Amino acid sequence: MSRRWMYGDHTTVEYLSGVEEFLGCALAHQRNTKAAKIYCPCRDCNNVRRLADIDEIEDHLFRRGFKQDYHVWFWHGEKILDRPSSSVNEFDVLAESDESDESDSDISENNEMDDDEQEDNEINEMMDAVKDHLNERPHILEQVLKAAETPLYPGCTKFKLLECVASLSNLKAESGWTEESFTKLLKRLGLWFPDGNDIPTSAYYSNKLTNPLGLEAVKIDACPNDCILYRKEYENLDKCPTCSMSRYKRKGANSAKRGPPAKVLWYLPIIPRFERLFSVKKNAKYLRWHAEGRKKDEFLRHPADSPQWRTIDKKYPEFGKEVRNPRLALCTDGMNPYGSLSSQHSTWSVLLAIYNLPPWLCMKRKYIMLSLLISGPKQPGHDIDVYLAPLIDDLKLLWNEGVPMFNAHTNSNFTLRAMVFCTINDFPAYGNLSGYKTKGEQACPICEEDMKPTRLDHFKKNIYPDFRKHLSRYHPYRKKKKEFNGFTEEGVARTPLTGSQVYERIKNVETKYGKCFKSKSKKGVLWKKVSPLWDLPYWKDLSVRHCLDVMHIEKNVCDAIIGTLLNIPGKTKDNENVRKDMKKKNIRPDLWPVKKKDGTKTSLPPACYTMSRKEKKKFCECLHGIKVPSGYSSNVKRLVSLSDLRLIGMKSHDCHALINVFLPIALRGILPKHVRHVITKLCLFFNSICAKVIDPETLDALHNDVVETLCRFEMYFPPSFFDIMVHLIVDLVREVKLCGPVFLRWMYPFERFFKTLKDKARNPANPE
Repeated sequence: MSRRWMYGDHTTVEYLSGVEEFLGCALAHQRNTKAAKIYCPCRDCNNVRRLADIDEIEDHLFRRGFKQDYHVWFWHGEKILDRPSSSVNEFDVLAESDESDESDSDISENNEMDDDEQEDNEINEMMDAVKDHLNERPHILEQVLKAAETPLYPGCTKFKLLECVASLSNLKAESGWTEESFTKLLKRLGLWFPDGNDIPTSAYYSNKLTNPLGLEAVKIDACPNDCILYRKEYENLDKCPTCSMSRYKRKGANSAKRGPPAKVLWYLPIIPRFERLFSVKKNAKYLRWHAEGRKKDEFLRHPADSPQWRTIDKKYPEFGKEVRNPRLALCTDGMNPYGSLSSQHSTWSVLLAIYNLPPWLCMKRKYIMLSLLISGPKQPGHDIDVYLAPLIDDLKLLWNEGVPMFNAHTNSNFTLRAMVFCTINDFPAYGNLSGYKTKGEQACPICEEDMKPTRLDHFKKNIYPDFRKHLSRYHPYRKKKKEFNGFTEEGVARTPLTGSQVYERIKNVETKYGKCFKSKSKKGVLWKKVSPLWDLPYWKDLSVRHCLDVMHIEKNVCDAIIGTLLNIPGKTKDNENVRKDMKKKNIRPDLWPVKKKDGTKTSLPPACYTMSRKEKKKFCECLHGIKVPSGYSSNVKRLVSLSDLRLIGMKSHDCHALINVFLPIALRGILPKHVRHVITKLCLFFNSICAKVIDPETLDALHNDVVETLCRFEMYFPPSFFDIMVHLIVDLVREVKLCGPVFLRWMYPFERFFKTLKDKARNPANPE
């Protein structure tokens, strides 16, 4: 039976019958719980005030009506799953909400709701969300409900105790207050408020009140060598069955006395997080945006516009037709919670972003979910698969069976399923997560054995200047020898392998976890393990499983260009060893090192990219004088050292702003025209792929253009310039074409999240 009668005419027979049904449900719940009073759901009492007289509740309902959006009677004994999803017509509710929200659209960046009103609504929605989970612990539920209706102090009609404590706890978390300072604040507030107030006297009692409203965090012991997690069949073991290391630290000289666990994984289950998200009406509506609020044309604005998104919809229509099923981006990286005080500690975390949300929300910290926190001090490396196990179990459950979920936006139940759309990592973590060896001769996971690396013996590094094979078949650069490596190029770039082809290659790779196994790198073996992500049934159907991070690629390319142009020691790609390698390979003889007449010193002939001191000064003064609006970038002036004529302390976003905007401006009138032109073209390429809106019709031309630009770099710049990060540029357009815009697939929002986590580390002994 539909409950639309609750918000219709109060004089109808349908409303009379509905109220009688509700009162019967409320009385039954009162008998079951042995409660003295019943929550009144009228508009004024709002399920906060409790009344002893059932007739008074009936009178309120006929005179005032039910509180808004109370289709499921949580507070009167009805559980979410008690009512079938067909009890409310989802499309009718959508239509009603659309009509009522015409003047206040939720799908926007502006929120017209008053802050106090919004906080009140969030408290009520939070109570609705947790009440069902606390039914099994009635004594805790009773405490929470009592706090929800207790005035902050006698005579206070505006604020309740629970609302106040929850708000203060949020401020504590946001501001990084210690337990001690929070206790002092609570005591001071208790003195300032009128007598009889119920403000907790310490952080301990505040946490005791708000903890039931929080989400569960599971603490799982791990082997210090990253061999196993002590769960499932290993749960009761005291030492690792693989390396025999003790599960626990030992206290002092007494080796028999058990200490704390040697290593710990913190897992924050994702299913309760989805339940909490869908229990809030506003969030539940946002999660439908990709299907109902997105502008649908031929341009790429969001991952939902991408071919990979449509491929999943076509391959798995049951999953695709439910627009509420979330598609996730998984990011993992290490962080040092001690900042600059220690460089040896690495705590790893795994984050999930939800691509169903609009672009202005999906990378906000509020909607990024911390799912795993792996204690240090050593990074897990390729053994990160061990720690992913509980997350993978939940992801398999969410895909194979689904989880019953209540949607507050439509007041209906549905079966939630979820998938990982892609992973986003820096290049070393890319290798750790995928299992591909991102070091050595075949370091590119897209080209694999198709790479033709060159070893620079004096420079002692591999380089990858094989861009000409990406050119069209009859491009004139293919026939040139002198300007490149002395040979013509007849090869053709290989088409990247599909997910199924990759899986066929790696499915028989033997995987051993643990630091006790020191695996020797075998020549020609490109994959070290089979990632547990392959256990997800859809993983092989994804064209791009692991995304290259443009943030780190931009940073490395920018550092290489600036370091070489300004000849910054330690960052330049041009030195005597590189010139010796040129001579050994018999290329570009005009740049070979020249010994002076006395034979004691060697001089390096200036190259076309070599700046004179006058040009360096002009370049640095231009950057030093740049002024930008607040929030656009950091103060560029602080990055420029006019005394040393170099750039210092550049962060990733500084490099992003420099290579996208400032570098072409600063180079005007400096360097030969052909060198300046090719650097500008590379800057324009990064500017194009970082755009918020991309025309897919232009991507093929953009790819051809950047390949030709890199070939011209090879003609002008030293061979050492072409490390693996420069090589990866040729694969960026392909990922944009398949997965959508770069700005939703780079690590800037995740790095900001990591910074927030690092700032919360208070205990040096246990930063987790």
